[in-house]
Amino acid sequence: MDLLVEFFNTLKSTVVDVLPILSIILLFQLLVIRRPIAHVKQVGFGFLYVLIGLALFLLGLEKALFPLGKMMAEQLTAPEFINPNALAEDAINWTHYTWVYIFAAAIGFSTAIAEPSLIAVALKAEEVSGGGIKANSLRIAVAIGVAIGIAIGSYRIVVGHPIHYYIISGYIVVVIQTFFCPKMIVPLAYDSGGVTTSTVTVPLVAALGLGLASTIPGRSPLIDGFGLIAFASLFPIIAVMAYAQITHLRTKTN
Repeated sequence: MDLLVEFFNTLKSTVVDVLPILSIILLFQLLVIRRPIAHVKQVGFGFLYVLIGLALFLLGLEKALFPLGKMMAEQLTAPEFINPNALAEDAINWTHYTWVYIFAAAIGFSTAIAEPSLIAVALKAEEVSGGGIKANSLRIAVAIGVAIGIAIGSYRIVVGHPIHYYIISGYIVVVIQTFFCPKMIVPLAYDSGGVTTSTVTVPLVAALGLGLASTIPGRSPLIDGFGLIAFASLFPIIAVMAYAQITHLRTKTN
């Protein structure tokens, strides 16, 4: 019964959040474009499905994904797991967190592959390019970038380095790549970095970052816990442009 009440509260909040979007669409359709909405019944049912789906998804995040990410971070960083023989906090160093980096990379890859926004962009890219860009290849390249980014971001939390050193260095690489990457890929690479940080990736990555910062001695959840999502946005850009550059060089060689 409590779960049902939570669902209806979430659904009510979702309706309030989505109403501005619906209002803008209807305003432009009826007052600016001045044409009736085609297939009103189908659109209405589709909109209803979206609302129910979003409410269920948000409830699932709160009940499953956020607690799961935090639980995994706590278990992987527990002193008895990473270094059973440690007698003091200073006996633990970054090399003891190997499983954290592996888990971060694995969760980054799997969430990126399952990201609905990335799937939509990849399919559209394949359609618009006439098959020149393969949807699955793009998704795999992005997922590899997210995996590397989350692993490096987790390492940063463990060692406590300032985040801006990593982000500035990463964007310097992006700027350099932009000059040498095939021009048709550059905008797609930038968009790929944005769509990875969406409904599936963000909850688990955020929970992982906050969980790590909460359990690693000497880290602040506010200062060190946030910022991990930035790595999930940056490194896919690098990965997609690198994939395009490698493919372009192989094509020229052949």
